[in-house]
Amino acid sequence: MELKSKIECLLPEEIETRSFEIITEELRKRGISLPAEQEMITKRVIHTSADFDYANTMTYSKDAVFIAKELLKNGADIVTDTNMALSGINKKALAKLGGQAHCFMADEDVARIAKKRGVTRAVVSMEKAADIERPVIFAVGNAPTALIQLYEMIQEINWRPAFVIGVPVGFVNVEVAKELIMETEVPYIINRGRKGGSNVAAAICNALLYELTR
Repeated sequence: MELKSKIECLLPEEIETRSFEIITEELRKRGISLPAEQEMITKRVIHTSADFDYANTMTYSKDAVFIAKELLKNGADIVTDTNMALSGINKKALAKLGGQAHCFMADEDVARIAKKRGVTRAVVSMEKAADIERPVIFAVGNAPTALIQLYEMIQEINWRPAFVIGVPVGFVNVEVAKELIMETEVPYIINRGRKGGSNVAAAICNALLYELTR
């Protein structure tokens, strides 16, 4: 009975608002003040992960939030490295701004080429996405090889992504892949360290979209 008394009675539409109130209060208690332009993005990442480490590890290039919003306002597409991230992005909000979301990981031609070359499908997916004839925001939440391939393409050919959201999760090449992107001149939002994931990539995309469409 004592535990039940701690349950907060909220309407469904009130739960998200209450969650962000709790996040704001906990950040205050921890003595963490987020830069105003980054605040809602980092808070949404915390919201989707329940992990306050992101308050310290989320890293933004100069004017990153402004640049990403301008790209979205002008109809940029989003390319993800997993169908999970793709499913998590609010595609209705993106469509309002004239953009589309893509994931090429399950495409038959991507699988065939990757097998023939002995590389990951993420590598081939990034190559395929480079042919999109409009600005593209790459949202990578799973495959460090996707970030490494983007870095190599930036170095080797006359091409660069409009923006990179780099939050792959894991242990092999994850940290170095993120650091490589931060060495380029491409604007980025990256989470340093091993943490991340498709849900985090989608959360960052949605945070940007919601600030433009809500």
